[in-house]
Amino acid sequence: MIENRITRLMKQDKKLLIAYYMPEFPVPGATLPVLEALQENNVDIIELGMPYSDPIGDGPVIQDAGHTAIRHGVTVRSILDMVKKARNGDGCRKITTPILLMGYSNPLIAYGGDCFMADAIEAGVDGLLIPDLPPEESEDFLERARSFGLTVVYLISPVTPPDRIELIDCMSTDFSYCLAVNATTGTGKLDDAGMDRKIEEYLKRVREHTKKKFVVGFGIRDRERVHRMWELADGAVVGTALLQHVADAKSPEETASKAASFWKSLQ
Repeated sequence: MIENRITRLMKQDKKLLIAYYMPEFPVPGATLPVLEALQENNVDIIELGMPYSDPIGDGPVIQDAGHTAIRHGVTVRSILDMVKKARNGDGCRKITTPILLMGYSNPLIAYGGDCFMADAIEAGVDGLLIPDLPPEESEDFLERARSFGLTVVYLISPVTPPDRIELIDCMSTDFSYCLAVNATTGTGKLDDAGMDRKIEEYLKRVREHTKKKFVVGFGIRDRERVHRMWELADGAVVGTALLQHVADAKSPEETASKAASFWKSLQ
């Protein structure tokens, strides 16, 4: 496996704070300023959404952000172009933070699998998370991605049995992504003590059946929940709350400012 930015990051002894952001949301031109703002405020990985018309794993906030992105002309190709500009410092300070793309299978099939992977690596992408690609059906995809030097991340849910957790841990290149709740993004409730106990038991089970690191996302929206996830896992992913915080921005500059202030509040 070729060592990329994610692989190098996973060798560090630190708790991770990962941002999910939908490109060009809420206004055109916001992506590069937001990437710069997140990097300047110590994000560990930036997960960029690839908007799709039928995002089965996304709640209403990310669905709406994806539809906005599509209206603003965002495509797989344009995302790769934005990543390349970010890596080159074209229109922003040079972005060196690991970048993971999250999206669904159909747009990648339409693009062309190997063509997409080659273009992703050339642009500066480090990894992929494809929610509708089951591990059992993705061995060829995984081998191709590894040959290009791309990290592949698979999802673990609260109802995933131990033997499948072990399979996912084995197949995920550098780390796995645990869903805090069995729900779409941004719709799970993590507030009550009973839910906290269930999550603790669930993540303890994951720890017992994994060798690699794992992070937790879905429903994490403030500093308290980030730190709670840090106690139980190797990192936390915040997406819906970030999008909600920037949703009423009227310019790229305001979007970046709101993203920066929100990200500071989590640490």
